Amino acid sequence: MAKILQIETATQVCSVALSIDGKTISFKEELGQNLHASNLTLFIDEVIKSNHLNYKDLDAIAISKGPGSYTGLRIGVSTAKGLCYALEIPLIAIETLEMMAAGFLIENPDFQGLICPMIDARRMEVYTALFDANLNIIQPTSAKIIDENSFSEILKFNLAAFIGDGAAKCAEILNNKNSIFDNANYNSTKYMSVLSNAAFVNKKFEDVAYFEPFYLKDFVVTQPKNKTI
Repeated sequence: MAKILQIETATQVCSVALSIDGKTISFKEELGQNLHASNLTLFIDEVIKSNHLNYKDLDAIAISKGPGSYTGLRIGVSTAKGLCYALEIPLIAIETLEMMAAGFLIENPDFQGLICPMIDARRMEVYTALFDANLNIIQPTSAKIIDENSFSEILKFNLAAFIGDGAAKCAEILNNKNSIFDNANYNSTKYMSVLSNAAFVNKKFEDVAYFEPFYLKDFVVTQPKNKTI
C-alpha cells in the first residue's frame, strides 16, 4: 500500500493529508496569514501520529508545487525535500491549480462544464488555468489580469466554474449567465490523493536535489522609499 504524505502551502491554507492508495485517510488544515512556518511541521506530526504510523512508514511525499505564494511555497517545498532526504523516499509534485480543479470535480461529480481555478495574486491579477470535466488542460497555467473581456469567448458557449481565493474578487467583472462562482476551499491536500497516487504508481518523481517550486513569476523585493530628514 502506498502511504503518501501530502503538503499544500501555496496559498493561505496550510494543509497536510495522509493518503493510502489514492484515498485520503486523514488531514489537518487551517486558513490564515503566516501560518506555514509555525504550523506545518506540527500538522505533519499530528497527521502521522494520529494514524499510529511512524515517519519511516511513508512511501513518498507529495507537494503542491504552485503557482502561489513565494514564501509559502518555499516553506512547503523545503519541508518536503527535507523529509525525502531524511527518509530516502521519492518526492512527488502536483500543480496546485490541477489539485483545485480535481477537488471541485470530487465535490461536483456531475458537473460537465469547464473549471477555472484562480489563485489571488496582486490587484486584479490571478494565477489561473482552464480544465474540462476530465481534467484535460484547455488553457495552460498563466498569470492573467482580469478585466471585462477575460474569458468572454469561453463564456459565450460554455458553462464555467470559477474557484479559489482569486475567483471572489473577479465575480463582479466575470458575472455572466454561464459563470458559476464557488467559494469552497479547494486548496486542500485531501483533494491531492488521486493525483499523487497516480504519480507514485507511474514513478513520476522529482529530483529532490534540484526541484524548485513553480513560482510562475519572479519574486520581486520592493525596496522601501528613502526617508527625507
